[in-house]
Amino acid sequence: MADSLLLLRKRGSIRSTWMRARKARPQLVLSRRPRCRLRTLLRWCGRRRLRRRLLQAQAAGADWREGGCLVSSVDAAGRTKTAAPSAAPGRTADEVSAPSCLTNLPVRLLRPVGPGRALLLLPLEQCFTFSGICRVTCLYGQVQVFGFTISQGQPSRDVFSTYTHSRLTIRAVPSSMPEKSKKEMKREARTLLRSHLNQDDRCWVMKNFSPLCCIVLLENLKTSTVNFIISHPGLSYIFVQETPTFQINSEYFALRSVGIKKEKKKNALHFTESVLSALEELVNDCCEEVDGCPIILICGAQDVGKSTFNRYLINQLLNSISCIDYLECDLGQTEFTPPGCISLLNITEPVLGPPFTHQRTPQKMVYYGKPTCKNDYENYIEIIKYVFSSYKRESPLIVNTMGWVTDKGLLLLIDLIRLLSPSHVVQFSSGRSKYMPNLTPDYVDDMDGLYTKSKSKIRHRGFHLPEFAEYFEFADEEKESPVLFTGHKLMCVKSDFAFRKTPRNRDSHNKILRDLAVLGYLGQLHPPVPKPLYPLQSLTPYQVPFNAVALRITHADVAPTHVLCAVNASWVGLCRILDDVRGHAHGPILLAQTPICDCLGFGICRGIDMEKRLYHILTPVPPEELRNVNCLLVGAISIPHCVLKNQHGPEGTIPYITTDYNFKLPGASGKIGLRETEETWKEKLPPRHKFYRKTN
Repeated sequence: MADSLLLLRKRGSIRSTWMRARKARPQLVLSRRPRCRLRTLLRWCGRRRLRRRLLQAQAAGADWREGGCLVSSVDAAGRTKTAAPSAAPGRTADEVSAPSCLTNLPVRLLRPVGPGRALLLLPLEQCFTFSGICRVTCLYGQVQVFGFTISQGQPSRDVFSTYTHSRLTIRAVPSSMPEKSKKEMKREARTLLRSHLNQDDRCWVMKNFSPLCCIVLLENLKTSTVNFIISHPGLSYIFVQETPTFQINSEYFALRSVGIKKEKKKNALHFTESVLSALEELVNDCCEEVDGCPIILICGAQDVGKSTFNRYLINQLLNSISCIDYLECDLGQTEFTPPGCISLLNITEPVLGPPFTHQRTPQKMVYYGKPTCKNDYENYIEIIKYVFSSYKRESPLIVNTMGWVTDKGLLLLIDLIRLLSPSHVVQFSSGRSKYMPNLTPDYVDDMDGLYTKSKSKIRHRGFHLPEFAEYFEFADEEKESPVLFTGHKLMCVKSDFAFRKTPRNRDSHNKILRDLAVLGYLGQLHPPVPKPLYPLQSLTPYQVPFNAVALRITHADVAPTHVLCAVNASWVGLCRILDDVRGHAHGPILLAQTPICDCLGFGICRGIDMEKRLYHILTPVPPEELRNVNCLLVGAISIPHCVLKNQHGPEGTIPYITTDYNFKLPGASGKIGLRETEETWKEKLPPRHKFYRKTN
């Protein structure tokens, strides 16, 4: 009898708990059939979780209200403000003064505050993972996005959380503000919100305000680069993906108006303990360095998270340092430039998105012309020497290297370590990556590189590089002392970076990322929002005479009679060489060797006028920089096929697209240089129709 009564009590408590949770659940905007389907999905495990959540709420003195928001039962009963609970043992005064819904339970509040705007109240140490693009403004408190801290009063930041990379997270972090009473904090928050929100929204914030929460404003973001990328078929999924969901409530519509979508925590970026400890140590060393600026070289196999680590490290350093230098040595997956470049940049703004969302102008850049340096290693080393000579050693330098760390790739990496003399070498490894020996100072000192020989240490002080000394530029007081490079500090990092790429689909995936980087660069051709977006063929190009610039095909041997066919409808590097090419009366002017010269930007040769002997170039490079361009370099980096297919010519024809092509022409087949496959080159061909727009 007693057992049966106990069973009835259990059933009654479960039923009452379920009814309370059912009443507290926000109203779903669904038809009858989806509601029935949702009811069947919520089975015994879901009921247990709801019951445990309600028991926690009762223990904390809170009830369900307003679609799942927990509010203290004291406020719900109408108790006066002066009635404060007594301090429980083991709790601080801040925890007592804060509402129990923010200190005891993981509650996040979201409210729409106008078209394309939403207000997020985020408790400390709580996270909000999302996908999409938005503008983030911290109105009160301090939040961290991808390692970069955004505090109240700082300018808004554009955040890009795409499906090609791990989702970004907004996390509330404690601020270093002086201690204030709750009344002073509310007065400060009310003052900060007055210029951003109307009276009703401010009242809602003050009603749910707690000193232990951050107030974040999320706004819809539209940029010309993003609009240009999503204008091509099949690329809109990169930023927003419409997936079926049953949680259609006010929060869902508020986030949708902003242009973002809530994601699960498992889709967010997760670092291992070794990665976090390496980040902390590097930030401390860069902030406390007194003898010079550290040089941090990142190395490891493919798909172990090197690029993600670099972005996070840059953002962490920008919290304490005003600028960071970045040397890009990875030709295939560049961070701030189109692919095929070796560049040196001075970074002063945070990196809150993938590479195709933050294309920037380098301090010095050389166009190598290929996504890999295989079969041309010496030129690769010479270009890195040339670019690295511009490093002024005034700020920390982060060096990004290739993921090729086997055979000759490992020997090239040893040459780079000897050439750049880094103070820290961060070596990534993974259980799925190929074996790579630890690049300790002793190992680098005893191993022969591809172009350098092993050196013995000089009294444990370092090693001398006489063959590289001529490539460095030192001040007069530095030339008197010998050039000694001390050994580096090796930091081995174990990465569990999750990726879906396999050796079979890695090439296609990397090709997509390279095309997105080119599209991100071409997005700078368009005027800023809200001006309309125009197709590339409707933009007015620059006219460049034949005798004003020299030509060079960097990746293949092309007959002089077919050089113009290779240049037309191609991706070209706009470079500056020291030689004067204006002495030629006609043209085109062809270079016998590929020069190592500065690249000022890129463009598309969208047409060639043989009668007037003019190149028609589309480029976002400003006119004052174009005056210095006297060389056009054409490499293996091609225009994305979606750009060629997305244009419409007269009578339904598409310019530069044909199937009638002769692969027997010199330089047209895949046997010469690093050409793409035959099927790919059926779409990017010398034109049968002259398609250009003359300028006045």
